[in-house]
Amino acid sequence: MRLLGSMVTLDAFEVKAGTPGGYQFQILGEPDNEPFSLLGRLMERMRRGLSVKYLSDSEYGTQVADRTVCGGIDWDVSADGRPPLLVIDGREVSWEDFGRMLMTFEGWQFRLDIFDQSEEA
Repeated sequence: MRLLGSMVTLDAFEVKAGTPGGYQFQILGEPDNEPFSLLGRLMERMRRGLSVKYLSDSEYGTQVADRTVCGGIDWDVSADGRPPLLVIDGREVSWEDFGRMLMTFEGWQFRLDIFDQSEEA
């Protein structure tokens, strides 16, 4: 839990190789909010986030499971931050691998929504 001036943030994340990685969740609240109430809201968000799988493994490799994908944008150390590293279903997915997955939908249209980590997908 961190105090950020006029709000507090509660973060939950996986630890991979000693640093935050994989699944990451955040919730914002008021400084006078009951901490256990915020924790309950965060846990509910985590349950919802963990209950949906956006990727599936098949004989053709990892694919988009349906027509919607949600995840996070992260820094790809191996590519010096260019291009980005995506984290989907707690898995690190390179930009190249994600592009390969999208080719299943060649000729289709798409919409890209970008929002803060504290907002729910």
